[in-house]
Amino acid sequence: MKLRRVHFYLIVIGFGLFLAPAVSAFSGEASHGLDPNVLLSLAVVLGAAVLAGELFEKLGQPAVLGELVAGIALGNLVYLNLPYFEVLKTNEILMALAQIGVIILLFEVGLETNLREMLQVGPRSFLVAVIGVVGPFVLGWGVSLFFHPESPSLTHMFIGAMITATSIGITARVLRDLGHIDRTEAKIILGAAVIDDVLALLLLGVVQNSVVSSSSGKPLDVWTIVVSAATSIGFLVSAVLIGRYVMPAVFKTVRGFESRSFVVGISIAACFLTAYFASLVGLAAIIGAFAAGLILEEAHFEHFIDHKKHHLDDFVSPLAALWSPIFFVSVGMNVDLAAFGDSSLLLFAFALTAAGILSKLACGLGAGKGMNKIAVGLGMMPRGEVVLYFASLGSTLMLTVADGKTAPIIGKDTFNAIVILSMVTAVLTPPLLKAAIKHGPTNISIPPDR
Repeated sequence: MKLRRVHFYLIVIGFGLFLAPAVSAFSGEASHGLDPNVLLSLAVVLGAAVLAGELFEKLGQPAVLGELVAGIALGNLVYLNLPYFEVLKTNEILMALAQIGVIILLFEVGLETNLREMLQVGPRSFLVAVIGVVGPFVLGWGVSLFFHPESPSLTHMFIGAMITATSIGITARVLRDLGHIDRTEAKIILGAAVIDDVLALLLLGVVQNSVVSSSSGKPLDVWTIVVSAATSIGFLVSAVLIGRYVMPAVFKTVRGFESRSFVVGISIAACFLTAYFASLVGLAAIIGAFAAGLILEEAHFEHFIDHKKHHLDDFVSPLAALWSPIFFVSVGMNVDLAAFGDSSLLLFAFALTAAGILSKLACGLGAGKGMNKIAVGLGMMPRGEVVLYFASLGSTLMLTVADGKTAPIIGKDTFNAIVILSMVTAVLTPPLLKAAIKHGPTNISIPPDR
């Protein structure tokens, strides 16, 4: 019966992919309302994600790996002279929905994460995060200097800073799919990934500020960097304090509302609002969403949810299951397989990827005694949405070079190398992390820090 269902999905998706270009060609501009191509794009992306995810689960791999591979396939179908798929890669509404998908996913992960337990492994997470920033920065700088010695020092600094950020979305999805979100290693990884992204964003801010100052001839504005760092740290501390002291009082005042729609609506509204404030202070929106999940504890909803039958996660999980695959397919669609035909680019990308992998595996050294160090290192390995954002930013930052001319600090070849780094680490992480957890220590208790 399961095999027949897979065959059915294959027929439906194959038929959809065959008709997509034709439908797109004749649809034209929508006379009113939503552009029909958005609906078509959603159908193709969700259908491909469901099919690939199920097939990879049958192969014993996490569904997220199948979604990434489906995205790679969809993103490169343009080389078969199917123009619709170029539109699919650049559809702004679809990309916005993808970002919403990863925001809801990190919100769900935050809900499943116990803040008190995460704080217990806080020192370990901080050490893991510091290693995860210093290592990639130094190695990335070195690889860039070796392959492009003629480039300005700021370019090497930017590349080093760019590969420091961890894709918390990919790791969180794998841990959740495997049912290991409650492991001690998962707490360390998630806490370290949040700190890692904060440190990476601060480091990138320093480099970005240096680039702007260099191009304008002005001195480096250290005060701006200090304010940015203080604001980011203040946001995270404020989120924890609000969750502990303010949210219980807020929910006590609205205990008269008992519908499920209220629970879902107020939860998602809090998620988006916190993500918005995170963006305002220079953090990634996904960090804000994760923080929202942390501060919305089950106790806040004890008057709205029958805990014998339902939990808050039960209401949010269907939303994450629907929207998060769009994000992972969109990450895969950024991979241009044509880049693999350039041998010099491949060599640079290989060295940068190796530096990115080895430096993150070293994070496991900070996990502490008795922990699955390999799993922690692999959990910190994937790059995704934040690194690609950094690369896009670098392609727009102009740096003064020889003869007074300007050029982007990140050229096309470097951008493709970063995309390859993101692709390789995103594809390797799910199966390797699964194997590391399966064959590593099985202790899931929270040991005291010493």
